[in-house]
Amino acid sequence: MLKNILFAAVSLLSLAATAGAEDLKEFRIGIMGGENEADRLRSYQCLADKLPAVLGVEKVSLFPAADYDGVVQALLGGTLDYAELGASAFAKVYLAKADAVEPILTTVQTDGSKGYYSLMVARKDSGFTKVEDLKGKKLGFADPDSTSGYLVPLVTLPEKIGMPVKEFFGETGFGGGHENLVLEVLKGTFDAGTTFGSGVGDFKTGYTSGNLKKMVDKGILNMDDLVELWRSPMIPNGPLVVRQTLDADMKAKFKQFMVDLPKSDPACFSAIEGGDFQGFTDANVDFYKTIIDARKATVGG
Repeated sequence: MLKNILFAAVSLLSLAATAGAEDLKEFRIGIMGGENEADRLRSYQCLADKLPAVLGVEKVSLFPAADYDGVVQALLGGTLDYAELGASAFAKVYLAKADAVEPILTTVQTDGSKGYYSLMVARKDSGFTKVEDLKGKKLGFADPDSTSGYLVPLVTLPEKIGMPVKEFFGETGFGGGHENLVLEVLKGTFDAGTTFGSGVGDFKTGYTSGNLKKMVDKGILNMDDLVELWRSPMIPNGPLVVRQTLDADMKAKFKQFMVDLPKSDPACFSAIEGGDFQGFTDANVDFYKTIIDARKATVGG
């Protein structure tokens, strides 16, 4: 595992060292952390196979970062051409360098909404039934740059529990991504943890999309082992972003390819998005203003 993390980090840093003049022979895709590397590469392989012909490049390279910040830093350094971010990770990029990337699309849920939820889950046999039961207990977050796994719970939970998160819970920590966080909750490392899902459909299947759905589909989670204790207000679905300085023609071709993907290759669309969605819709910086403001006020950037 450590070897994979180091390899991903070295790969992204080596890109930064060679960044320079625009090179349209290669299209570079960053993949956020959150589930194991092999599964992320498998999900995105369809893009690596299809995009060279669409964009007129020699190859498409996939760069799975060990955590969210690996992709954030590569985007800030201009060494990636495309990534799909969570809203908080986008806010981090925007606050550091507003013109680094351009949000072009976001996903639409099966019910037509353009948002999802932070979901706090615990083991079903824990006896916990609501967030108030966790006073003095240990809460796990997914990743410091996760919207649903950290920022939104940090900002919105206090209204529910009547005090700051750090005062209510006996201890907090990070699980190393959404998938691993849920596994650590099941192991008992944390009494509960915050992950994400569409909140649409049946809890027993992990809802229609999100981390729980992906884990169920991979056969590593039985939802009968979990209970949902809390759900956040709706969070804006994260943006698909491209490097701001990317060639305009390539940018247009890529956007059209993604818009068409739900119909041209539903299996590829479902694989990269981790569940069922209607499709994509336009997105811009204004759609994420509340998250940008929340991140600036809470963690400063």
